[in-house]
Amino acid sequence: MRRMLHLLMLAGLVLSLGCNSKKAKELPRVAIAGLAIESSTFSPAQSGIDAFKARRGEEIFSYYPFMADSAPDRQRAQWFPTLRGHALPGGIVTREAYETLLGEMLDRLRENLPYDGLFFDIHGAMSVVGLDDPEGDMIERIREVVGPKTIISTSMDLHGNVTERLARESDLITCYRMAPHEDALESKQRALENLLDRLESGKGKPKYKAWIPVPILLPGEKTSTRIEPGKSLYAKVEPLTEQEGVTDAAIWIGYAWADEPRNRGVVMAYGDDKEAVGKAAEELAKSFWDVREQFEFVAPVADLDECLNTAIAFEGQPFIISDMGDNPTAGGAGDVTWTLTEILKRKEFQKEDGPSLIYASIPGPALVEKALEVGVGGQVSELVGAQVDNRYAPPVKLTGTVTAIKQGDQNAKTEVVVQTGSVKVIVTQKRKPYHYEKDFTDLDLNPRETDIVVVKIGYLVPELYNMRADWLMALTPGGVDQDLERLGYKRIIRPMFPLDKDMDTPDLSARFIPQSGSSN
Repeated sequence: MRRMLHLLMLAGLVLSLGCNSKKAKELPRVAIAGLAIESSTFSPAQSGIDAFKARRGEEIFSYYPFMADSAPDRQRAQWFPTLRGHALPGGIVTREAYETLLGEMLDRLRENLPYDGLFFDIHGAMSVVGLDDPEGDMIERIREVVGPKTIISTSMDLHGNVTERLARESDLITCYRMAPHEDALESKQRALENLLDRLESGKGKPKYKAWIPVPILLPGEKTSTRIEPGKSLYAKVEPLTEQEGVTDAAIWIGYAWADEPRNRGVVMAYGDDKEAVGKAAEELAKSFWDVREQFEFVAPVADLDECLNTAIAFEGQPFIISDMGDNPTAGGAGDVTWTLTEILKRKEFQKEDGPSLIYASIPGPALVEKALEVGVGGQVSELVGAQVDNRYAPPVKLTGTVTAIKQGDQNAKTEVVVQTGSVKVIVTQKRKPYHYEKDFTDLDLNPRETDIVVVKIGYLVPELYNMRADWLMALTPGGVDQDLERLGYKRIIRPMFPLDKDMDTPDLSARFIPQSGSSN
């Protein structure tokens, strides 16, 4: 009897292990890959491999809170994270950097073939030396490795560009619905879950994909979803995705600071009902075109002198000025000295008791080294800025007192603050945008009790936006100049609004893109 019980228990254990093994085998095999950067071709800067923070293997999961060990989505598949690289927006990517990172990604993909699905996480506005459509090239080369059956779900920034090539090889594709991008992680999770849903349901690739190029090219500072018409335009997306037969839909504003044929707006919708998919795409495209003349800057704009005059006269702290033309979060070199030069010329700021002003920031590695030598309270005098982009002003000879030093480590470079007159200039070893209050307080600066804060940003990120007493965006020069007409486009497809204001209404009918792997 005891032997019989042991045999039954053993049989039960074997059966249980077999069921668990079968269940594990039934989980879809899903890879993760992508390279993300926004690249201005109007900046002289180039982005090398050191510009990218590349996560590899399971380190990639740390980037996605919804993929934590205990998260439900983590349990829905067997995961094969390969390489996911991300860089601060900047200049065009060198071909060597692109080929090196992509080559490693493809090698890692080959290690665990085959895959049922692949989560392709990109920005969509990467420019590469010698390539007009890097994301299209990347996905085609990924497809050559994983084969035609793998379902690829692509996640993008709404300032990315979608070519027919990228649309064809993406079986599912979506982008953010908010600018500023407060829904970035939510959008990535949506892209991932759309993929998992199609795999688990057995539906496979959506049957229809509608793609509509919309000849509008506008900067993000004019298309924020905080205000109209962007707010209402993007509010139309989600209801259309809830229709029967429509899996998802998206509006891409596109990227205004690259001169390539793909740079323009795009609308896409996809799903299993051809009529519903086509109508959803056409409704969004028409809505986008209809409001084209209503887009305005998200905040008042003025030339720098007017911004400074207004800020000096303003009662309240802080008055924030966006130095937009050299915004590193949009692809500017981040070291244009034109604005800082103009500030330091103003008599109001040349004495310590003048209006307090923080300038964030300017690269100056030589000055940083001198500041480390003399320490806080010491005097420094050294050239800063214009090592990459000196088209508008030369390097600035910055002379003053070191008021703070934030020592760098392997993850961050050293930053120092130098005071000259009533201006406190943040000087960095490498370009850096300042988004958060902690960026300032770590340097013993209190932006809330400062009269004027000048940041190399376009529209303010939420923390700065909520901190402002008032705000102006300065029309300053640089690689991401807001005056698109003076950029000198030569290769975008014309006509293009607003460059060609009197253009005829374009064809906004749905163009159905063949499924990936099809012979059409």
